[in-house]
Parts: sequence; C-alpha cells; structure tokens
Amino acid sequence: MNVTVVGTGYVGLVTGACIAEMGNTVYCVDVDPVKIANLKEGVLPIYEPGLDTIVVENHNSGRLRFTTSLPEAMEDSDVFFIAVGTPPGEDGSADMRYVQEVARQIGTHMTRPAIVINKSTVPVGTADQVREIITAQLEARGVEVEFSVVSNPEFLKEGAAVDDFMHPDRIVIGADCERARQVMSELYAPFIRNRPRTMFMGVRDAEMTKYAANAMLATKISFMNEVAGLCEKLGVDVENVRLGIGSDQRIGYHFIYAGCGYGGSCFPKDVKALISIAHQVDFEPKVLQAVEARNEQQKHSLFSKITTHFNGDLEGRTFCVWGLAFKPGTDDMREAPSVVLINSLINAGARVRAFDPVAHETARREFPAEWFDDGRLEIVGGQYEAAIDADAMVLVTEWKPFRHPDFKALKRLLKAPLILDGRNQYDPVQIKREGFEYYGMGRQPILA
Repeated sequence: MNVTVVGTGYVGLVTGACIAEMGNTVYCVDVDPVKIANLKEGVLPIYEPGLDTIVVENHNSGRLRFTTSLPEAMEDSDVFFIAVGTPPGEDGSADMRYVQEVARQIGTHMTRPAIVINKSTVPVGTADQVREIITAQLEARGVEVEFSVVSNPEFLKEGAAVDDFMHPDRIVIGADCERARQVMSELYAPFIRNRPRTMFMGVRDAEMTKYAANAMLATKISFMNEVAGLCEKLGVDVENVRLGIGSDQRIGYHFIYAGCGYGGSCFPKDVKALISIAHQVDFEPKVLQAVEARNEQQKHSLFSKITTHFNGDLEGRTFCVWGLAFKPGTDDMREAPSVVLINSLINAGARVRAFDPVAHETARREFPAEWFDDGRLEIVGGQYEAAIDADAMVLVTEWKPFRHPDFKALKRLLKAPLILDGRNQYDPVQIKREGFEYYGMGRQPILA
C-alpha cells in the first residue's frame, strides 16, 4: 500500500515509520525543508526510544521517503494521514489552521479515489470540515473524485510510542463507508494478527473518544493530587492510600500516583480543548475545569514547599533539579512541571542547576538565553554535578537513574541534606535513616 503522512512531528513520524516497517511505501511530508533534510540524513526532530532505528532502516530500504512536496507524494498514494499540529489557542480551543490547509492541498491535487485520515487530535466535527474543504476544492477544479474522510485517533505514550503503535491495545476507526473500513482494516491487519482489537464506530464518535480518553486519564491524576493535598493536612501518607484504592480492580493502579502535575503535548492541550468544545455548545464542563485547575495548582506545589521551608528567603540560594522532561523516556518539555518550578525559583532570586538524561537541548530552547549567560540557570552533564553546593535537591521527573541514587554521595555534595520528592520515589524511612530532611507529595515532611 502507498501511504502519505503529512506532518513529521511526534505522531506523524511514528505513524509513517511504523507503517513503512510493515512493508508499505510511505511518503512523509513536511513544510520545513531543514527537518526533511535532517530526516534524510537520519537526524530526528524528537527523542523517542527505538524510533531512530526504524526510520533509518526503512529510509535506506526506500520504503520511507521524505519530501516537502505534497503533490509529489500524492502521485503514488491512495491513503493520506493528516498528522499536523493542533496547538491550543489563547482560549484553549484547538488551532485548526494546519489541518484545514492540508485538506485544501489534498483537494487541490487529488486525481483518484482516496482515503483521508485525521490522525491529529481534533475537535468533534473536524472530519465534516475536512470533507467540505476537499469537496470545495474539487468543485472549484470542476472535477469529481471519490474520497472518504476517516477519524483514526492515536493513543501513543511518549517514551513507548513505537511499541504502542506496533502492538496496539485498540485501534479506533471512525468511518462512514464500507470501502474506508476495508482499506483501514487492510492497513492495520499486520499490527493485530494475534489479537484483533479494531473498533469501528462513527466518525464523530472516534473524534470524541480521543478527547474523552485523555481527559479521563488527566482526571485520575488530578483526583489523586487533590487527595494528596488532603492527606498532608490530615497526617496521612498518600502512598498507602494509593495502594489501598489501586487494589480495587474498578480503579486500578494506573494514573493514581500523586505528583507535581502532569504535562506534555496531550493532556493539558486536550483537556483545555474539550472545555472549549463544551463552552461552544453551552455546556458547563465542571469536572474538566476542576481537573485543569487542580493540575495548574499542582505544578506550583514544589515551589510552595521550598518557599515554606526557607521562610520565603530564596535570594542567592542554589537548587539542584533532577529531571526536566514532563515524563521519563522523552525530551518533551511542553507544559512540564519543571518549567513552572524553574521559572518560579529564578524569579524569586534563586539559581538553578539542572540535569536531565535527554532533555538538555530542549531546556536550552525553553528558557531565556540570558539566564544561561549570567549563570542563573545551568544545565549540567551529570545528576551529582547538579547537586554540588546546592541548598536542596528537587526531583521532578522520575527517570530510572534517579530512583536509587547514592544518598551518601548526595549528602556530601549538597550544602544541606534536603530532598523535595515531586514523584514520591523515595522511602521516607530510608531518607530519614540517611540523614535527610524530606518533603513528598501527600506525605508528612521529615524535618530535623
């Protein structure tokens, strides 16, 4: 099968590479010539474990091709994935300009029957808009070409996206005609040979499914963070509560870890977008608004604990930050709690020395250049280097190398033996035994 994927960001590149891995010929299209040139040289715009290998191998084999020309890609393709960004606008609604422009281009250059697939996360009704745009372009050209618009949302976890695509737990397909369902079944057949998990539904149903899935997961996180705040007030350890409720199969252990807030490219954006969608149809999304508000407040929790511990006096102090990416396994810092923390610390007059295994270059683009120039912010090459003469170590991202550190070495390096654990990675009993003061999330502090 010949497939075109428009957009070489996180979703588009993973989609194109994995489909090519199954023997299809895939054209990945992007308007950025530098990105396309780099991809041809095996230089990826994102960090995703295992993705570089399949991109390079399939490009070398000729199955995965990169171009800035959509008309060129369309010459040989019958299936088109739209996988461009839908960033949030000022009001939280999804910015649909890029999706709409791709639809216009497809309508301008389409010459034979095609399946157009929305892979981007888009509001309910987007497939109707794409269909209308393509139809208008075809009518303007005075031609008739049969096509169908399909909704096929992605459910990829950053850090495990390749495995998620290659071994999906479900494939959601919103299609309104038999031909589209047949083509999609053929395309995904190699991925589900041993466990058929394809779910066919209406196009609008599929669009809503994506938003509802991310909103539900975000809700579980915010709920647990709210419980954690209550636990701190009541002298309760939220980790014991988590174990107690997670053992209930109706609840489960996934996404009920208390922490310093969720981030990334999906949950914050999609919750905001769903709130915006609700307002557009005069529906008050009280639960979703509470989820978003709790998460925004949670991102300030570590700074609040630091401020309390030092009685508001942060001027001239240095803080070691372990972890910058919004989660392990990625270099993505979009909406990351680390960004809120570092901005707050530096604006309060403190200095920050930070380490992350992969997000160091992303961090240099995230923060003002003058912070690096004048030494207010340093991104260092090792986790223990970050701790030298720091007033505290703050764990923000639970990378594996941070889970069992050398506490004796850490204590020697820090100016004061203080740990703020934004992910409840450490056992308070061990921390106390090692001679540290300690703040967790939803736990009672250990103080000297």
